[in-house]
Amino acid sequence: MLLWLTHFSDWFSALNVFQYTTFRAVMAALTALAFSLLLGPWTIRKLTELKVGQAVRHDGPQTHLIKTGTPTMGGSLILTAITVSTLLWGNLANPYIWILLLVLLATGALGFYDDWRKVVYKDPNGVSARFKMVWQSGVALAAGLLLFYVAQNSANNILIVPFFKQVALPLGVIGFVVLAYLTIVGTSNAVNLTDGLDGLAAFPVVLVAGGLAIFAYAGGHAQFAQYLQLPYVAGANEVVIFCTAMCGACLGFLWFNAYPAQVFMGDVGALALGAALGTVAVIVRQEFVLVIMGGLFVVEALSVMLQVGWYKKTKKRIFLMAPIHHHYEQKGWKETQVVVRFWIITIVLVLVGLSTLKVR
Repeated sequence: MLLWLTHFSDWFSALNVFQYTTFRAVMAALTALAFSLLLGPWTIRKLTELKVGQAVRHDGPQTHLIKTGTPTMGGSLILTAITVSTLLWGNLANPYIWILLLVLLATGALGFYDDWRKVVYKDPNGVSARFKMVWQSGVALAAGLLLFYVAQNSANNILIVPFFKQVALPLGVIGFVVLAYLTIVGTSNAVNLTDGLDGLAAFPVVLVAGGLAIFAYAGGHAQFAQYLQLPYVAGANEVVIFCTAMCGACLGFLWFNAYPAQVFMGDVGALALGAALGTVAVIVRQEFVLVIMGGLFVVEALSVMLQVGWYKKTKKRIFLMAPIHHHYEQKGWKETQVVVRFWIITIVLVLVGLSTLKVR
């Protein structure tokens, strides 16, 4: 929105600064951060007044029972901060901005409804898995079709394999939409499963969003894309604004979500943030890089799938408890140890993902 100020640069040359993506990206992060920090206490008070307290799962670690009643649905603050910051600093003529906001808010609405059912009915399970999957599928398929439609060249519809820059597989509309669906739905659920400890999901989202922002900046710049042998995606530079807004909003939320958490993001935050990360990866054609950078999310999701599948087959468990962060809690790790160690792992994975920019 503030980009229009560049039209007055003939009278005041300093306004030219608004045309630079890097400047607007930094300001988007700071705006979202300030928004979260300033409205965080008010949000927590309101959620407390509305008695929007967390219903802790009965089959989870017993040490988590003390968290019962902690305000949840704090993810609504994150989504509001991202939306406001993106609208202020992004180029509203760019279709990627609107697609990202659509995915963010649509999956956030699902998470809001899920959290609301948990609060009203005191049911830790929330909405049914079928209802959730149908909603997520609709959003993901719509996003995939829109992204294919706005693609300006065939390079925007290929499958890139990290470390092998010469491997680029054409997808076509069906392949593209299917890959987009799997990426968006998979990441949404994976981040949601990761959000089980204080601060565990928020900071990795910051790290992965920051890493994808670098890919978006390079992929949206014709010369950088050519030099790095990345697919040039016209307009992808505006995705950087969204990514940095996500970083700022999550960092501000982490101020209140760090152990011991004053508020939880809930499904309204986790489902939406995961879906947004998946959409960004689809836009910049880096689905495999997302798997690397978001390896923590992948492992968390796989631990649940393996645990459930193996238990149905053998009536035995692979892990002491799933998702895997609870497994390490059961082994004696303190909650803060699990969180910080998983953060460190994510930092390493993001650096590995960034190395694919040059390593061939």
